[in-house]
Amino acid sequence: MTTPPPQGNPFAQNQPPAQPHGQNPFAQGQAQTPPQAGIPQQPGFPQQGNPFAGGAVPPEQPRRKLSFKTIKNIVIGVVVVSVAIGAFIASRDDADQAAVGDCLKSASSSSDEMEIVECSSADAEVEVLKKVDGNFTSLTAETECRKVEEATSFYAQTGDGAEFLLCLKDV
Repeated sequence: MTTPPPQGNPFAQNQPPAQPHGQNPFAQGQAQTPPQAGIPQQPGFPQQGNPFAGGAVPPEQPRRKLSFKTIKNIVIGVVVVSVAIGAFIASRDDADQAAVGDCLKSASSSSDEMEIVECSSADAEVEVLKKVDGNFTSLTAETECRKVEEATSFYAQTGDGAEFLLCLKDV
């Protein structure tokens, strides 16, 4: 019994079976990817997929340097905020702004600074009866305020800044 001759080229021994028409003979063992929308297929070349699809991280884009104008605006903003905070803290001691008839309260229990408040407020502690500019010791301040009718206490500010004496009565 004889075997029929092989189909195709009789001289092609140990060759893989012929590929159907339209497939790449060099792409054996590779999965063919379907064409992606908007990317034209080139015949004879395997389609390249997204190189970042497998979890790879794309390269970081270079950062833009801040311009001089941006840096200047940031510095100006920080200065303005700092001045505003400083003005608020400085205004907490309102005793130097107090006038006769104003009411005051202690700024905090741990300091001897005073704040101006409405006299109708429950926070009002004392009312200013007299204000005298100058440097006063405890003795001279007490002596000066004893001359003021209804005065029950005094507040003297000396040292840096304005120096004055307030003669006060309880509210």
